[in-house]
Amino acid sequence: SYGKVGAFNPAKSVMDVSLYNGGAANIPSTCTQCEDAWCMVVCPVEAITINPTTGAKEVSAEVCVGCKVCTIACPYGAINYDVDSGVVTKCDLCGGEPMCVEACPTPALAFVDEDSTGYDKIWSHTASTLVDGNSLVRQ
Repeated sequence: SYGKVGAFNPAKSVMDVSLYNGGAANIPSTCTQCEDAWCMVVCPVEAITINPTTGAKEVSAEVCVGCKVCTIACPYGAINYDVDSGVVTKCDLCGGEPMCVEACPTPALAFVDEDSTGYDKIWSHTASTLVDGNSLVRQ
């Protein structure tokens, strides 16, 4: 949140860290920059556009009317409404160099090419790291 709003406030972050298995697993999630982004499709004022340099779907605060339709359309819950500004926020990849990756004190976050990721791979890896091999249970 510091890079976007100048304050260390998890409520203003474009990344969510969900706790699973009683806090034994902490899994970060953020906008996946979907190829067919539903948030973009449903925006009535076309406030979400594609950055030609990074390919990121970005919200224009000047255009957004704060209707929150995109927050409903996002299947990952990765778009948040900011009460203070009256517009939605989401990950914009920080111009291709995400601050969250740079600030992370462990190698828990990485910025990788879109072709090398997928939720099936993410969940498969996560499941393989569980001590008892049980399913993840979100808190």
